[in-house]
Amino acid sequence: MSEVTKPRFFKEMTVGEAIALHPEAGLVFSSYHLGGCSHCSINEVETIEQVCMGYGVEVETLVDSLNNLFAED
Repeated sequence: MSEVTKPRFFKEMTVGEAIALHPEAGLVFSSYHLGGCSHCSINEVETIEQVCMGYGVEVETLVDSLNNLFAED
């Protein structure tokens, strides 16, 4: 019997990949004030790590918050 692997977010994935992975990922980005307004827009081809570096967000904290989306499923 094989173990089912849940999808996961990683700092190396792009914002576009993250949004495609879970329908509520955009809400998590917005909760960190990323991508919700014109002066803090984020590019879908940037990695999660790049976005965090650019806006001073702790990458592991954001990735943990994103992965918590799967705990609710």
